[in-house]
Amino acid sequence: MNFICSKCGNKVDVSTRESKCRCGGLWKLDYQPPTFDVNKIDKDAWGIFRYRAFMPLEGDSWKDITLGEGMTPIVQFDEDVLVKMEYFMPTLSFKDRGAAVLIAHCKAIGVDSVVQDSSGNGGNSVAAYSAKAAIQCEIFVPEGTSPKKIDMIKAHGATVNIVPGTRDDCAEVCRDKVDSESKYYANHVYNPFFYEGTKTYIYEVYEQLHRIPSNIFVPLGNGTLFIGVVKGLEELIESGIIQEMPTIIAVQSEKCAPFYEAVLEGEKKPAKVQAQPTLAEGISIGVPMRGEEILEYIYKYNIQVVTAPEDKILDARMALARKGIYCEHTTSACYAAYLKYCELNGRTRDSLIPMTGAGLKSDH
Repeated sequence: MNFICSKCGNKVDVSTRESKCRCGGLWKLDYQPPTFDVNKIDKDAWGIFRYRAFMPLEGDSWKDITLGEGMTPIVQFDEDVLVKMEYFMPTLSFKDRGAAVLIAHCKAIGVDSVVQDSSGNGGNSVAAYSAKAAIQCEIFVPEGTSPKKIDMIKAHGATVNIVPGTRDDCAEVCRDKVDSESKYYANHVYNPFFYEGTKTYIYEVYEQLHRIPSNIFVPLGNGTLFIGVVKGLEELIESGIIQEMPTIIAVQSEKCAPFYEAVLEGEKKPAKVQAQPTLAEGISIGVPMRGEEILEYIYKYNIQVVTAPEDKILDARMALARKGIYCEHTTSACYAAYLKYCELNGRTRDSLIPMTGAGLKSDH
């Protein structure tokens, strides 16, 4: 199996330790899953690896890595909204889907040490699964990251580096270390194995509901869940399971919206923005590394991009909590954006919103 460069088309074996192509392009995975068929789901496996027939796994390393991630319930929040409880995960966020697959791949190819940059949740997931795999782990987080997220990362035995500046500054420092010390970059943006995990979000939705909702809201920062959602839907369409794309609404922070600004102007590259402080720290990405790829998806499928009003995030969080759902700020930003979308477009029935992170992680 090969990685293929998104820019020059160069191919290398997936066992490479190079985080990107020498031309600077990011890797895509040269992998075409078999036709999706519910009869190929391993009903005896409780978690995302029940879908391993449609995943690019080599060997059975996943058996020693899994922590039971996935199979999160879908809850009827109100007459128009379904919420998928993604924080019912081992490290309390949806990032466990991608981390489980990525670290299983690392174990399969003999990686013994990884580094990653994160706003908190991704680092926590990679740290946890690295601990399970007996792989050394070092995580870089930006200043202002929730102390509780940092404590969780440390608890898994990972080294934590707190970087002054923005989330983008943090990524730059980490990538400098990757380049200078030839570290394996177990990153949820660079490594396409991560998206082979997040696409299971869509597999589960279809298996649980026997259909796909009409409107799918998804947070958009670096695109970790966004790309997985689109990939999963594409695979269902190619398999004839569904006939067309649902309406996808991507949610950005009002304080950091490079995709929203780009779409307004019809640009093919993310707009240059200066990230401002926001409660929605998980999607505060000013320089998304897969920006052009994400915009291609947005234009191809007429995906709408909206922003979450900053002054409504806490109200949305309280509204969710008053119905028993205690989520982190970035998650409630997605619900705040849904409410704003309804104000602009009218009642939006049959909508699915992911509850991506637990509330206790952002109580700071």
